Amino acid sequence: MPEMAYAAHTAVHTEGGAAERRAFRVSGIVQGVGYRPFVYRLAEEYALSGWVLNDSAGVGIEAEGTAAALDAFAVALADDAPRAAVVTAVTWQTVMPCGERTFRILPSPAGTRAATLVSPDLAVCADCRREILSAADRRYGYAFTNCTNCGPRYSIIRGVPYDRPLTSMAVFPMCPACQCEYDDPRDRRFHAQPNACAACGPAYRLLVNGGVQAGDPLAAARRVVAEGGILAVKGIGGYHLACDARSETAVARLRRRKHREAKALAVMAGSLAAVRALCLLSAEEERLLTSPAAPIVLLARRTDAVRPAAESVAPGNAYLGVMLPYAPVHLLLLGADDLWVMTSANLSGEPILYRDAEAEEGLAEIADAILVHNREIVHRVDDSVVRIGAGGPQILRRSRGYAPAPLALPFADGQSVLAGGAELKNTFCLTRGGEAFLSEHIGDLTNAAALASYAETMAQYEQFFEVKPEVLAADLHPAYLSGRHLAARAAQDGLPLVRVQHHHAHIAAVLAEHGCHARVLGVALDGTGWGDDGTAWGGEFLAADLAGYERLAHFVPRRRSRAATAR
Repeated sequence: MPEMAYAAHTAVHTEGGAAERRAFRVSGIVQGVGYRPFVYRLAEEYALSGWVLNDSAGVGIEAEGTAAALDAFAVALADDAPRAAVVTAVTWQTVMPCGERTFRILPSPAGTRAATLVSPDLAVCADCRREILSAADRRYGYAFTNCTNCGPRYSIIRGVPYDRPLTSMAVFPMCPACQCEYDDPRDRRFHAQPNACAACGPAYRLLVNGGVQAGDPLAAARRVVAEGGILAVKGIGGYHLACDARSETAVARLRRRKHREAKALAVMAGSLAAVRALCLLSAEEERLLTSPAAPIVLLARRTDAVRPAAESVAPGNAYLGVMLPYAPVHLLLLGADDLWVMTSANLSGEPILYRDAEAEEGLAEIADAILVHNREIVHRVDDSVVRIGAGGPQILRRSRGYAPAPLALPFADGQSVLAGGAELKNTFCLTRGGEAFLSEHIGDLTNAAALASYAETMAQYEQFFEVKPEVLAADLHPAYLSGRHLAARAAQDGLPLVRVQHHHAHIAAVLAEHGCHARVLGVALDGTGWGDDGTAWGGEFLAADLAGYERLAHFVPRRRSRAATAR
């Protein structure tokens, strides 16, 4: 839908000095996160006139008022920004006053080619949480409540710009009440593309033995878990398998049906209090759990927990992977004291299921019931996994809540590169200027389904971020499916293909993450990788920089099976 200009009349106060006008530039992730209506409300608060708009560099603002008000406004642009925004810089310069009496939200300039960014999916915010749980609110109990500060983004988008007709919400026209919120710059749902309510939006239904269960689907789903059953839940980026995490019987049943013998399972706790009763929790770990990304966080188990998780959730492991409810449906399924296993629903070795027909077929022998909704998931997005290390947060799996937001590169120039990643726990990377777009977690590229998901996601990234790679980069290993895929692409498109040694890639990634151009002693102990001499390397000590390396030392190789090496 075309953008319109929105204006508010403001009383511009100039007591204590003549009016000044400043042109502000705000950089970072500031589009599609409610930043313009935030600026609009801020201008009203400080009695400023002027305008705000999105453009190719971020957000542009001109504001007019007293010097004191403008100073406070400048600080608030960063300090009070919406929680989903990431403000990297606020700069300004003085311009000539215009004597305006209004503050306006302007449409983007015609013909502007935006440096497109796509927001990650965001955990339900405190305001929406209150509405969902308040019996007096019109969104009470509604499992798809969202606003500009939270809700689905990347998982529902078909193309850019991020606008409702280009999302899977296009088939749900807004009711008058939702449309009124969408059109009101003072409302936190102003231009919230997934905005909906029970009268006009998506809905859940519960499938049992292939048929739709009558009655309240959420209440029936809760009973499945309470009675020791296995529940499949369609969420933001795919399907999960859930069961009572305190029941050894239920967890054993899930492991048996999923053919997952011992690998640790993630759990979802109904509240922070439930997490504290289960695990040791630092302030930094709590911030991660309650952040907009809401990842799985690895936490040390309490040895004195009164109601611990079943030992079979993470057998022999002193840590648990824990997350909090991040989608409205989770708030409506879990009570404050509940603890559910919430593990990705996927067939052996394949990516997380996200298409309804495939999920219903693939989970029929695993789940006792399937809780499904009618909003299409366009992009599968698995849960992210983070832990706190000695130097702060360490992202072990960067997916929901983080991807596809870019990382800053320590250089801004150069050709656009598509780097294919490795075979196990794959992600790929697409660069654009000084930005690196790391894909969501793809998984192990060991079968046709995973490779198809990999190729499809790669094509979508090029479309979204308007990048045609000029160079392809692949792992040195000749048998990796990622390398074979890029070799075929290079031959088809006439692009150069650069082969990169596996362990040097690990070390160079750390250097790039920290903006380091120095030559370092890099130690890569992740496992085997193809060496320059055509043999398997592992346990590598390299003198390396971003461009190259010298092999200084390595562990003595031992003959091992592929499965043992992977472990």
